[in-house]
Amino acid sequence: MLPASAPLLLVLDGNSLLHRAYHAAPFGEILDKQGRPVWAIRGLVSLVARAAARTRPDAVLIGFDCAEHSARKDDFSGYKAHRAEKPAELVEQLLVAPELLRAAGLGTVVPTSYEADDVLASAAAHARRAGWRSVVVTSDRDSFALIDASTSVLRVRNGGLDEATLMTATTLTALCGVEPWQYRDFAALRGDPSDNLPGVRGFGAATAARLLAGFGTVDAAWAAQDGGDEQAVRAVVGSAASAALADPAMREAVERNRRLMRMRDDLPMPALDSVRLPVPFGRMKRALAERGVFLGPSLWALTGGIPPAGEDDQVQVPQPWMWSPRSRRREPLPGQLALF
Repeated sequence: MLPASAPLLLVLDGNSLLHRAYHAAPFGEILDKQGRPVWAIRGLVSLVARAAARTRPDAVLIGFDCAEHSARKDDFSGYKAHRAEKPAELVEQLLVAPELLRAAGLGTVVPTSYEADDVLASAAAHARRAGWRSVVVTSDRDSFALIDASTSVLRVRNGGLDEATLMTATTLTALCGVEPWQYRDFAALRGDPSDNLPGVRGFGAATAARLLAGFGTVDAAWAAQDGGDEQAVRAVVGSAASAALADPAMREAVERNRRLMRMRDDLPMPALDSVRLPVPFGRMKRALAERGVFLGPSLWALTGGIPPAGEDDQVQVPQPWMWSPRSRRREPLPGQLALF
């Protein structure tokens, strides 16, 4: 385990958090002078600033999905195929956000053909190799597979950051009944409706956890079945679930899910020193103002400013942080319920 004095990288899932800001509209539906929507961008920047204020990271990196091509859709055409088309105002802000954040001085990565999840995994691995700790901020449960001695995950859920849960190996086991190295098998068995990835018939979270508690991995359970010890699997999950697990179609579904849920941890990442804080205040303020986003004192943790009164006590990681009350909340788009 890395010491508490090791540098900290804060890694944020720009797509899921900007989606959340769009639907929550924490500042109302703000337009700039040209009539362009900016409320989701402002909400995202405010969240990044708030997270930095609470965790005092040494560096910040924000990942976004590639909007032009998806390697996972090439692999499985049904991947996220059920999701409704995004509103034009959301699409516009998603496209603008990465370049705006770069102009403001924040490290931003948009990987060709891959997603923000892959940036999270690659950034966490990059930090680990350099002897850094990392905190991953996202709405996506798949990130639980990244948890280890140097990486924790702050999962933003219903209620925003007020209700966010900081996941470590201990809290993950308490919540799901599995360890981080088992989480991908757990998720593959259960499936992920938000990504249009059906799981194995009869396998909810509890059954998946029991199987993995008994066998460690799905592969070990399959080996028991194939080796003539079907009774051992039935004893753990019951006859119906055991039969489903042995079904070739269900095995194919698990393999597909594991493949698609696996986050790449080998994407090129910027040097950690290049995304260090602080960012020059003038640069950040000017870049944001050009898009109609006006923030000042709240940026202090990103720009090396002085904490406002009442915000001078650093919260140690791991620790959830607070989020300002939301003035509005939009209903999530169909297929995006897992974000909320």
